Amino acid sequence: MRAIAVSEYGATPALMNLPRPEPGPGEILVKMIAAGLNPFDWKLADGMVKDSVDASFPLILGVDGAGVVEEVGEGVTGLREGEQVYGTFAAIERGLGAFAEYALVREDGPIAAMPEGMIYTQAAAVPTASAAALGMVDAARIDAGQTVLVVGATGGVGQGVVQLASLAGAKVIATARDDMAGTMRRLGADETVDHSQSDDSDGLNAQVLAVHKDGIDAVLDMVSDTPATEDIAQLLRPGGTYVSSIWTVNPDAMEAKGLRGVNLNGGVTSGTLDRLSDLIDASDLRVQVEREVPLEDAPDALAANKAGGARGKTVIRI
Repeated sequence: MRAIAVSEYGATPALMNLPRPEPGPGEILVKMIAAGLNPFDWKLADGMVKDSVDASFPLILGVDGAGVVEEVGEGVTGLREGEQVYGTFAAIERGLGAFAEYALVREDGPIAAMPEGMIYTQAAAVPTASAAALGMVDAARIDAGQTVLVVGATGGVGQGVVQLASLAGAKVIATARDDMAGTMRRLGADETVDHSQSDDSDGLNAQVLAVHKDGIDAVLDMVSDTPATEDIAQLLRPGGTYVSSIWTVNPDAMEAKGLRGVNLNGGVTSGTLDRLSDLIDASDLRVQVEREVPLEDAPDALAANKAGGARGKTVIRI
């Protein structure tokens, strides 16, 4: 089967011909139709988990995907051949991932039936980014009437955060350049601030404080490093919450200032996918696919994602 893989950590991702995996007891073989690209994919190729996970090489990249159940292993009862499914498919220890014509997942793993009426390329864009968005909003404990700043709002996770925070009743401020301001407002943002107008977080803070002189209730941040996080946290009122999806918050330092700091924990589960499916079916969550590329162009798409500036999800057609 065709797959995008690396021969070792640090190697350039490449199109390879690899054996098709076979489902064991409790496993499901999925014929992949589309796969969603996440920053984790190129970070994995670069060796982010080399000290914590014993990977098998060649290592197929890709976590998120959608497709059709091709074959089920012994004991599988919940899904049948021909069903449309989506979920996460990374099995680093076995060298398996979603950027391939076939992928494996356990029946009790992060897999679910596709949302009603959703096409494969949209479903493949959902799991990791939308689960992170849901987890961030849950962690922030957002209540109706609060004012929330979303930093990194135009990316795949950020767009989900904007929608879910708005759904919770918050007043949402989204970071966005002028050409994305309209998109952010359509997703539920009440205001936008152009973070590109300044080289540091002081400019961002000034824009927010110009309208919200008494500060805000929460920051949900997908992009800021630790120094920037500490600067932006100055916007928070006493008792405010700062949630980072990339683990740049120092919870103890936040607590010393009367704030709550949270680094996002948890991953995608079948329960999370069910919650997301309900939100999508109710039209409360929309996933914007910025770009679709064929499997052979995935290495270039990974490099583009690594360069930054995403405005939605990239999906790989398989």
